[in-house]
Amino acid sequence: MARPAPYDDRATTRPEDQMATTVITRSGAGLGPPLPEKTPRPRQRGRGARRRALVGALYAAPNAAMVGLFFVTPLVLVIWMSLHRWPLLGAPTFNAPENYTDIADNDLIRDAIWFTVRYTIWMTVLLFAVAFGMALLVQHRRRGVGFFRTAFFMPMAVGFASASLLFLGLLSDEIGPVNDILSRLGLIDGYVSWTSGSSGSALGSAIVLVLWRFAGFNMLILLTGLQAIPNEVYEAARLDGANRWQVLRRITLPLMRPTIALVLTMMTTGSLLAFDQFWILTRGGPDNSTTSLVMVIYREAFIRFDLGSAAGISVALLAVLVVFNVIQLGVLRRRSQ
Repeated sequence: MARPAPYDDRATTRPEDQMATTVITRSGAGLGPPLPEKTPRPRQRGRGARRRALVGALYAAPNAAMVGLFFVTPLVLVIWMSLHRWPLLGAPTFNAPENYTDIADNDLIRDAIWFTVRYTIWMTVLLFAVAFGMALLVQHRRRGVGFFRTAFFMPMAVGFASASLLFLGLLSDEIGPVNDILSRLGLIDGYVSWTSGSSGSALGSAIVLVLWRFAGFNMLILLTGLQAIPNEVYEAARLDGANRWQVLRRITLPLMRPTIALVLTMMTTGSLLAFDQFWILTRGGPDNSTTSLVMVIYREAFIRFDLGSAAGISVALLAVLVVFNVIQLGVLRRRSQ
């Protein structure tokens, strides 16, 4: 009599049950989790990355075109002009590096450099002190703060050339009301020529104009940095018994170093590139005592019609600005770390 065949459970197991058993066995044996059912192909991932890069390039293309057209192209042209003798009328001739070596031999440029540096120091210190004081004054919300914030910022709405003409009329010794007001108050005796009488009064007039015009703008930037400091830090300092000077020196100034770095960079750059206030108010006088570097560039280009010399001074000034800003930002960032 034939013996019955042994029972084989694999013959009755469904394919999906056998697959689940294999998965459980692999996980239990320490072989790791099962492979995903569908894995993205490398070709598909590469196509997605290239598509995102293309979309990003298309978004950045208009800005890149504007920068190339209005910054890179003029910069290359100015550098090329600085290597040539380039009259306003006539063909340019290569004369490098004569335009750069002539800078040291020009007495007007040396006087303009000294005046620009002196003006930059005075302007940066005074403008930062006034703007930071105004920001501290309107830092906290209370009655009337909104009015003062608006009033401090309003001069920024006036164009700089228009503001210079306004001050020229106010300080005029013929039609300006400033001399009459100061004479009635007994502060001056007679009429004073504020814009052309002496180098000190001319420089002071320009400084007052810039303070009135730009203090509110820098106040707004510093106020943004002040309001970014958490109130919990000030409350903890008060609980520890810190006075106002200690809070300012130990908390406010260290936490505002990035904002201060931005403001100081803008102030120094704007002062080194000063032109409107001196060209309109003082015309560089008296005796070229208020002639800035940018005024020298203007005279070389549009009075002497030597575009190559003006381009050489411009490139040298640009190099000084780049080096100065890199050093200034590096020092301030190193201190904030």
